[in-house]
Formats: sequence, structure tokens, C-alpha cells
Amino acid sequence: MTSSPIKQLSYTALLIMSILWVFTSCSKIGTKPNAVLATTTGNDSTVVVDSLPSFNSPSGIAVDATGNIYVADYGNNLIRKITSAGLVSTLAGSGTQGSANGSGVLASFTRPAGVAVDASGNLYIADSGNNLIREITPAGLVSTLAGTSDTTGAIINGAAATATFNDPVGVALDASNNVLVADAANSLIRKITTGGIVSIFAGVVDTSTTSGTTPLSLLLNPTGVTVDGTGNVFVAGYLSNTILEASPAGTLNIFAGTGQPGATNGAGSSASFYLPTSVALDAADNVYVADATNNLIRKITPAGVVSTFAGSGAVGDIDSTGTAASFNGPSGLAVDAAGNVYVADTDNDLIRKITPAGVVSTIAGNGEPGSKNGIAVARRNKKPLKNTSRARFSMLYKKRTY
Repeated sequence: MTSSPIKQLSYTALLIMSILWVFTSCSKIGTKPNAVLATTTGNDSTVVVDSLPSFNSPSGIAVDATGNIYVADYGNNLIRKITSAGLVSTLAGSGTQGSANGSGVLASFTRPAGVAVDASGNLYIADSGNNLIREITPAGLVSTLAGTSDTTGAIINGAAATATFNDPVGVALDASNNVLVADAANSLIRKITTGGIVSIFAGVVDTSTTSGTTPLSLLLNPTGVTVDGTGNVFVAGYLSNTILEASPAGTLNIFAGTGQPGATNGAGSSASFYLPTSVALDAADNVYVADATNNLIRKITPAGVVSTFAGSGAVGDIDSTGTAASFNGPSGLAVDAAGNVYVADTDNDLIRKITPAGVVSTIAGNGEPGSKNGIAVARRNKKPLKNTSRARFSMLYKKRTY
């Protein structure tokens, strides 16, 4: 028997009212207290105003002269910006893996791992999953500076448009605005001149089956790179567990580290690291190291003396001073003009700050994976610690054979 149109309308009205009641109740339950939400296009001008912005495995970090912080948000395939006022936004990237050039959210990245910024505010990105080096203007316009999406494994130098990289992870700028690249899976440091020519700055293409203790073996998956005022280049040797120094001519030497995993402090040749991922320099030429597996931030003086700058070594996200603080797989470092050290605390999904006195604080992130934009404020609740075996930077474990 078919119901009358009036009865059907009544049933429909009751159903709609029931759905609205459930939706309203769930919305009230799900809304965080004190949160102010708004719609967003994801670009730098329109943001979600939320008390707890989020990141997903942030890996690279840079800071400009005015205090803006830029983050290579590896897991989100985004480049994020944190203003000096604490506003988190998406500068570039759609969030979908790809290699499209364009403005803001029209561009795409695949696992961006490193970021550097020049004096004009242009960003340089190690787009590791695309084997590209990208450039972003202050207005958010993305282009490809160097590289092709080559998958053959060939190491090609020369013109930037035809040169190749293999899982580039770290980028840095020298005083002449040449770009230095930690070409991780090629175990090389590459150089891109301002004229667009790519070459091998340090390291040797290994055509043998073994390299012993020769300079061929010094660069094992370099992942971090930084340059001092005179052109000396410091490198985080991820698989070699060493910090390397290359002269302006590209001659490599071990600056600190025995090569064996450990967390020993002391003179460079007796100190140890465990899978260091990033390096950064302050104005006094102290080198800071993101010692990832040790969950520490280390400091190396110009004389080569290694100490623990911050971190207890235990997995955690405690804000405190020096060794009372804790990290979880820190991967990216940057230092501002005042000597503050910024940390991409990867496995905590947080951005941390360390003052010259060693005071550690959390400046952005809610501790859970996400891509929310908004104002960074103190977290209200702590989160459960993540499993430290979470897969990240899979390319860092590769060693190329020829």
C-alpha cells in the first residue's frame, strides 16, 4: 500500500529534523573549545584561524632576515610559512604529490625535504620525491630551478634544465647565491651557479664496487648542508655518522665524528653521532647538528669541540632548558641573526625554538599530523608519543651502486 503524499512529506520532514539534530549534536561535541574557524583556500592570504596549526613530518626549515620561518612540510607536500607574529599559512603547494609549477596552491611538490632562503626572500626547495630543485618567489610563484624527473640513475651535470639529481634532501646558499645541494642518493654535494650550471662540488662518482676509506666513502647519503662566510661547506653525513667540511675548492675532510653510531661529546675526532640529518651555522661559525636518532641538537665549536646543546636523548616533546628538553627525530635546523636555533622536530610534528641560552619552546604545531593553518599558540593538551620507527625519509637509506 502506498502512503499519501502528505504522509510521505511528514516522514521526510521528521527524517530531516532527526539528521539536523544528530549533525548539530556531533558538531558541538567535535568543536574544540576556544577555536575560531574560517574557510580557506590554503594560500598565503587566506588562512584557517585555528588555535592549533599542524604539520606532517616537517623536515626542512629556514628563517629570513625579518623573522619569517619557512617549513618544508614533507608529509603534506607543502611549503609552509610562519610569520614573526606566529601566523601559520601555506605559501605554496596543493597538498597533492606532483611537480607542477605555478602560483601558490596551483603548484605541487612530492616530499619536499629541504629549504633555504636568500636575502631577497626567494626560497629554494629540495623537492626530493621529484628529484628537482625548485624556487619560490616571495609572492609564492613556483618554478623549477634545476633537474629533471629522471629515474634512470644517470648523474648529469651541465645546464640546469637537463641536469639530474637523485633524492636531493638539503639545500644552502653561499655568499654569491650559488645553491649547494645535498644530493643524498648520489652521495654527492652539487652546485648550481647563478648562471644555471650544475656541477659536482664535492664527492666522487664511485665506479668501483668498494671505496674503502678513500674520499669516495666520506659522503654516504649526505642530507644536510650549510656554508660559512668564506665558502667552507659543512655537511651532515647521514650514513657515515660524521660531520664533514669541504673547502671552497671542494676538498673533503671529517670535521667531527668517529663514524660509529653514538652520542659521545668531546673533541671532533672522538665525538660521535647517530644518523645526523641537518646542519646550520651561527654568526660565530658554531655548527649545530640535528642528531636525529639520538634525539639531540648538538653544537660544534669552530675548534671542533662537540657538546649537547639541547635534548635529553629520550623521545619526547618537553619544553625546558638544555638537556632537560626532549625531541623526537629532529631533521631540520636554521639559525637567525640573534643566534636562536629553529628545529623541525619531525616525528613530533612540531616546530621548536632554542635560544642561545638553550631554552627550548614549541612555536608551532599541535603534535598531531595535519595541515591546519592559523595562529600558533601554546598547546592545551599533550599527545601520545609516536612510534619512533615511523617511516620517514625513505630515500636516506639508499646507497647507490654502479
